[in-house]
Amino acid sequence: GQQLRALFYALPPGESSFRTVEEVPDYVDKSIPFFITFIGLEFAVSWIQKRKVPGRINDGISSLSLGILSRLPDVLFRSIDLISYIYVWNNYRLFELPWDSPWTWYLTLLGVDFAYYCFHRISHEVNILWAAHQVHHSSEDYNLFTALRQSVLQKYTSWMFNLPMALFIPPSVFAVHLQFNLLYQFWIHTEVITKLGPLEWILNTPSHHRVHHGRNPYCIDKNYGGTLIIWDRIFGTFEAEDAKVVYGLTHPVNSFDPIMLQLRPLAHIWNTFWATPGFCNKLSVIFKGPGWGPGKPRLGLPEEIPVITGKEVPFNPTVPAYLNCYALAHFAIIVDLYTELLASVSVLSQGTVLLRIGFIILSLASFGLLMENKSKAGILEIIRCLVFIGVYKLGYFRSQFSFLGYAYEV
Repeated sequence: GQQLRALFYALPPGESSFRTVEEVPDYVDKSIPFFITFIGLEFAVSWIQKRKVPGRINDGISSLSLGILSRLPDVLFRSIDLISYIYVWNNYRLFELPWDSPWTWYLTLLGVDFAYYCFHRISHEVNILWAAHQVHHSSEDYNLFTALRQSVLQKYTSWMFNLPMALFIPPSVFAVHLQFNLLYQFWIHTEVITKLGPLEWILNTPSHHRVHHGRNPYCIDKNYGGTLIIWDRIFGTFEAEDAKVVYGLTHPVNSFDPIMLQLRPLAHIWNTFWATPGFCNKLSVIFKGPGWGPGKPRLGLPEEIPVITGKEVPFNPTVPAYLNCYALAHFAIIVDLYTELLASVSVLSQGTVLLRIGFIILSLASFGLLMENKSKAGILEIIRCLVFIGVYKLGYFRSQFSFLGYAYEV
């Protein structure tokens, strides 16, 4: 019950206040079963409402692959958000609000959400930050899988926006709200919930967030809120859902390869940087908006945003049905290995952890190429399976379910 309420930011201060950071539960990892349950529920409701499922296998695997990739650094290191926050708290705090006061709890809710609004908005308005954040917008579907589509690089810039709170808000309170703010944003990535009445004035809702994910001209750079929509209303970035939203990037990446989705925008900035004349213009390529060019305003020209006709066709290479089934089965194995790694990381050697992470990354890249029906995908997949058998036989991999051992080798 507690974990379910955490997903909706519905755990009151009395149940979610802790003296030390070490006592704060890992709400995100404990929510994985609920993510799966809600995804199943979304499929059922979508089928009842529209007689169709809310997504595609290739896009769903791509989103989940990006979600797993984004969490892999946390297996090796403590979150940079917390490390930097605790450092500022220990060395520079001005005063200390009581950790067990409801007022501290509600102030932190507002503080974390406002910091998220600022970071999120800048991520859309500064090209180098957008190169990381665009990963989350790269899906042309909009469903609960999309919520899990996260960038590996984004967390290495977002931490700065939380540091002012470290001058007076205890790290244990911050650590709770950092997770709640993230968890709340999971359930708003759906089309099966339409409008939520008066709540639309205060909370970020599925309707508001659909606009944020749209590539229609009226949707661009709108509705940055995390939990609350009040910041958008205050700062003039709010837009209500109107014409049917077409999802994805204004210039689609057209790939399911999680490595390519992370790196291609950085390669684009690199090439544009060297192709643009003048030192100041080169800096502008990095620090102005993704739509900027010499002679244009900071965020580019609105009239250059591609027109939406409503006939846009998502990137969807034709793949034989057996290949989809194959990718699904093997992806399930990787999810099993990943969750087993999370459960046992504290008792594994550094070498074993790195080996497992390397194999997971290799597998996710291979599935991406399979979903695109690339010619080299077969060779990479054969190599991947041989590596798996060798490493499994040597005992470096282990399933959470002992009865699957023989099945994996088959």
